Amino acid sequence: MSANSDKPLLEIKHISKRFDTTQALDDVSLDLYPGEIHALMGENGAGKSTLIKIMTGVYHPDEGEMLLDGKPIRVANSVDAQAYGIAAIYQEPMVYPDLNVAENIFISHRSHGVIVNWRKMYQDAGEILAKLDVKLDVRMPARGLTLAAQQTIEIAKAISLNVRVLIMDEPTASLSAHEAEQLFILTRSLRDQGVSILYISHRMEEVFEIADRVTVFRDGRRISTLPRNEITKEKAIRDMVGRKIEDFFVKSAGQRSELLMSVRDLNKENVFSRINFEVYRGEVLGFAGLVGSRRTDVGLALFGVEPADSGEIILNGKAEKIRSSEQALRMGIAYMTEDRRQIGLTMPMSITSNISLPMLCQYLSRFGLIQRRGEEATAEHYRERLSIRTPSIQHPVAMLSGGNQQKVMLSKWLNTRPQILILDEPTRGIDVGAKAEVHHIINELAAQGLGLILISSDMPEILAMSDRILVMREGRQMGVFTRAEATQETILTAAMGQRGSVAESI
Repeated sequence: MSANSDKPLLEIKHISKRFDTTQALDDVSLDLYPGEIHALMGENGAGKSTLIKIMTGVYHPDEGEMLLDGKPIRVANSVDAQAYGIAAIYQEPMVYPDLNVAENIFISHRSHGVIVNWRKMYQDAGEILAKLDVKLDVRMPARGLTLAAQQTIEIAKAISLNVRVLIMDEPTASLSAHEAEQLFILTRSLRDQGVSILYISHRMEEVFEIADRVTVFRDGRRISTLPRNEITKEKAIRDMVGRKIEDFFVKSAGQRSELLMSVRDLNKENVFSRINFEVYRGEVLGFAGLVGSRRTDVGLALFGVEPADSGEIILNGKAEKIRSSEQALRMGIAYMTEDRRQIGLTMPMSITSNISLPMLCQYLSRFGLIQRRGEEATAEHYRERLSIRTPSIQHPVAMLSGGNQQKVMLSKWLNTRPQILILDEPTRGIDVGAKAEVHHIINELAAQGLGLILISSDMPEILAMSDRILVMREGRQMGVFTRAEATQETILTAAMGQRGSVAESI
């Protein structure tokens, strides 16, 4: 800890919260000190999000209390949280694209008059950014800013409100490694200024780099709180899920059989060129590469969302031109996006409705009405098959944990009965326990004869789960490596522009 204080700034004492039959938090206590980065870890559904919402006034606890500077406080809403100096930033920044940087920083300030002192606002915004050692034009529209710059605006907004406790919920989930490092610099700067930071992340390397103390939640309970130098990765995982680290990233050897898809010289102008690979039944083909390698663009082309300009896609021995996602689905290709909240799922709708959506025509009667019994039977089937944890299949998807949302999205595409399933960052933003479950599902799907394309930025995942790995760099294919040939060194060497000597000829 940077600040010299032996008294907590914020104390959370014996907080409990129940939703219907789900005990989201059970007698949780936690303290945050001034000038401390306190990491909070746990599986999706462990209670982290519920705690954040209680701290910011979205939810009210059933039992327990919060103390600020040793005095009890009641945070009834976001206005109360703001008044106490409690703020939160999330993995998706909430900026107004048509307002400039300064306007976004001061958007939460309640004006006491009808005239805005623009000169003072720009000056104050500049001073806040200078305090963070950030060079950003305060008159620049927020539209078009990088995610890292948007996160900076969120932090500056919190500072403008005299933040004392800053909650950072998966702030680097959408950032590159360089952008994440810049965010760490800002975070440490805030800590050094005496701000108490609650840092929530599924990325263990981040936690061990930045945290002063680490707390682990499991099943709504606090399991442990330790200084960073007293906790190991193995212990953190054991506390989070009750299992050893050896249980993760385990891939059974693929038993590939017949060829399902052959891609020859696939091109899209100014995006990618000369992409060549095969997908076999029962095999996981990994797509690896650094940020900007265009792996996702190839997946979108195969699914017909952004069709290729030229080249061949041969399915079951027949050359096809895929021009739409509807056509791709008819051909037995499904694509699970990396962005479940914006594209992959309809968040306010139920689990049932989300799963049936791509195949809704199959659930219509001859009068055009939805046959609810069949729709619900399908949802129940996938709830059991993928172990989706939910009180009901009619539960809104938005109310599920990230890992369970991911399972719903996977169910949605499995329900189309694909031969080839493209999984784009299938474990992004979910905890190690949920990752292990998704990996187990991938193993099962391969064993059942699906051909899988796994696009992932997680190097341990891509190495452990793939039977072969295709490496891309800036839209070019750098090589295809077998499981025996693939190491972190060979994959990174290829991804950085050097063709590996053991790569298959392309």
